[in-house]
Amino acid sequence: MNASVNLEKLLPAVDHRHLDHLEEEAIFILREVAAAFERPGLLFSSGKDSCVVLHLAEKAFKRRISAPGERPRFAGQLPFPLVHVDTGHNFPEVIQFRDERVAEMGERLVVGHLEDSIKRGTVRLAHPLESRNGHQTVTLLETIEEHRFDCMIGGARRDEEKARAKERIFSHRDAFGQWQPKEQRPELWNLFNTRIRPGEHFRAFPISNWTELDVWLYIARENIPLPSLYYAHQRQVIPRKGLLVPLTDVTPPEAGETVETATVRFRTVGDMTCTCPVESKAANATDIVAETLTVTVSERGATRMDDRTSEASMERRKKEGYF
Repeated sequence: MNASVNLEKLLPAVDHRHLDHLEEEAIFILREVAAAFERPGLLFSSGKDSCVVLHLAEKAFKRRISAPGERPRFAGQLPFPLVHVDTGHNFPEVIQFRDERVAEMGERLVVGHLEDSIKRGTVRLAHPLESRNGHQTVTLLETIEEHRFDCMIGGARRDEEKARAKERIFSHRDAFGQWQPKEQRPELWNLFNTRIRPGEHFRAFPISNWTELDVWLYIARENIPLPSLYYAHQRQVIPRKGLLVPLTDVTPPEAGETVETATVRFRTVGDMTCTCPVESKAANATDIVAETLTVTVSERGATRMDDRTSEASMERRKKEGYF
């Protein structure tokens, strides 16, 4: 608690010039996307990173109508729709936040449903409770093809994972939606080669150079709304392999396991079958900044079961077309 109180006193005096630089760079990238592509879309999962990118997009293309310190509100329309791949295993709080946020903004939302891919036979599950996180790639590529998107804006950051650290800000994808790490285009002096052939597309990452701490400092400074599960709350969890697995219909306890009630928060949100919370009493963004200053493991490494299968699991999925 003392760390939180001291940080609250410190935050007004923090030099935000590095955040101003990161914000300026991100807005420049967003405007480059709008200028270079005909049919871009902004991936909006309602996660903290996508909420930050959405806020940056509003700053880039809309007129702010709220006073400083108030919850940010903007007038106008984004030059691209929001896009979400719904696995069917998303946390209810996340879907509720997504729908309320989109309705509040009056923006267009395109949703690709993994259930539709299952019905088409393009996704086949080994069993009903299998993690659907990796299968999102198929639904994403089908959504891109259906709506003819030529650039998808995402909230990936280089500090999250080794494979993401390799990726350019403008990441070229071939006609199969695949990423070729050895064939990336140079990005010298902020000059981006955005030429594509028919069927190809780009992924653009405006906050690629941000860290988790930068994200939370920016959320605290800008008063950006997030789903409630990012902050401390009581939840039933199952201790498993060093993680706290949330008790849900798709993550029931296994034989011999016990269910506990703990005060937790999520550092990242995704498919319920592979996303775990961490024990925390952080009730607001300022508290989370204090916590983030002390962590030594990235949010994906600390909370994502699917990234623990092997060190190359993320790179393999990205080569196949993952976010």
